[in-house]
Amino acid sequence: MSAIAEAKPETKNAVLLITDPLSEDGLQPLRAAEGIELDICTGLTREELLGAVKTADALIVRSGTQVTREVIEAADSLKIIGRAGVGVDNIDLEAATERGIIVVNAPDGNTNSAAEHTIAMMTSLARNIPQAHRSLLEGKWDRKAFVGVELKDKTLGIVGLGRIGAEVARRAKGQRMNVIAFDPFLTEERAKEMGISAGTFEEVIRAADFITVHTPLMKETRHLLNAGAFEKMKDGVRIVNCARGGIIDEGALYEAVKAGKVAGAALDVMESEPFTGHRLLELPQVIATPHLGASTIEAQESVAIDVGRDVIRFLSGEPVKNPVNLPSLSKEALAKIEPFFNLAESLGTFLSRLSDQPVTEVSVKYAGELADYDVRPLTRNALKGLLKRNLGSHVNDVNAKFLADSFQINVSEHKTANSKGFQQLITVEAKTGEVFHRVSGTLLNGFGARIVKVDDYAVDVSPEGHLLLIRHKDQPGAIGRVGMLLAEENINIATMQVGRSEAGGDAIMMLTVDNEVQPEEVGRLLEIDDIYAVRTVDL
Repeated sequence: MSAIAEAKPETKNAVLLITDPLSEDGLQPLRAAEGIELDICTGLTREELLGAVKTADALIVRSGTQVTREVIEAADSLKIIGRAGVGVDNIDLEAATERGIIVVNAPDGNTNSAAEHTIAMMTSLARNIPQAHRSLLEGKWDRKAFVGVELKDKTLGIVGLGRIGAEVARRAKGQRMNVIAFDPFLTEERAKEMGISAGTFEEVIRAADFITVHTPLMKETRHLLNAGAFEKMKDGVRIVNCARGGIIDEGALYEAVKAGKVAGAALDVMESEPFTGHRLLELPQVIATPHLGASTIEAQESVAIDVGRDVIRFLSGEPVKNPVNLPSLSKEALAKIEPFFNLAESLGTFLSRLSDQPVTEVSVKYAGELADYDVRPLTRNALKGLLKRNLGSHVNDVNAKFLADSFQINVSEHKTANSKGFQQLITVEAKTGEVFHRVSGTLLNGFGARIVKVDDYAVDVSPEGHLLLIRHKDQPGAIGRVGMLLAEENINIATMQVGRSEAGGDAIMMLTVDNEVQPEEVGRLLEIDDIYAVRTVDL
């Protein structure tokens, strides 16, 4: 054999573009990963970023890079975006989801660092530490000018009790503060377990001596602390923001500080950064740091390592741990439902071939053991299979639900313990016009995935290869005539299943064949008496 004949095609490495500085320890796992080509380009202009992202398979950023819709649409090969940090407000999630690009972050990496910085800022605000230090540098010794307040016995109001907010609450308890928190998901039971009080947003801001915010920045939280909110607060309240710029209306805060309503503010973030020269910094009651919440050696290493490992997992074909535009599952839950991924997609694909009419409703039903788990990834796989017929490879796990919504397809999910004799059962049902079609499947020990019901007919078919679904009248000779015609066309039948509603009534044949059935062969089958419909399904 010649050298040319023996040569193998060269495998292309995945290009990973990094546009913000990452710690060297965070880069090490990426440098060591096989099949990944690192392209580290920091400080890019908009035009340079649009050019660099064009050939990237993966992108890792911190807060410095704005991953806009324009950037996402300029990327021809982008499959995953990693945010080395918690927030993702610098990433257009909607645009990423539309393009089927998964976004991951590092939700735990900087939790401790951000919580510590919040407490440090609150303590500095209470004791006027930055102002006193500045005075000393100016050669002054003015102790009376910097009399502060203690944290002990003061009430801390926490708006947003996620990972960081909860850590702040624990530390504040250590300072012997009273803590009251507002969070849409905070129950009285959880608050009691933490030794804090739960309140409405208004109750929290009315009761607090110090207020710290720990919410994401979104439509509902933009300018959450505004002029109306400041009016409801105690006189002399102190405000801390180490979360996101924009949660506080900076103009309203400026006026509240000047009027004496707010005794002081500690800000690590603002709406526009860098915020040097901001008029709030002209007020002696305001202290600020340049977005240092995650700026510790430990946090920067941790977030870079966490997001880097998730990107490596994804590029290696493994499930990611911290998806932002996909629901995250525990390792135990993922292990239970992962074997059903292919089955769910196959059921959706099969269902898409049962009608040519537009789908208006999709219902995915889970019975038996599956009802105990978060099955949203399975629902997305079923939708992916259903939509691929018309959308092709454009549809994937990430954008399947978004695309269904964009086509105004109503998607619902149902669970029941009654699995009708199976340990677990998935049923995908679609409404096309006024007609409902459904297909059910399961995993059988030793036999793998099986389709066990089509509409109202019980079958037992492996969801793979070339399938032929024939609807006909139940009568002698029907199966023989189909077999004879397929033999004439040199199409070998591997398996056959039949089902009927009643003797002499409607019936179906489910055949697995060795070759793809062509349209002209489908036409010949339809010429056989009492055959109503023929559908081909390739899985």
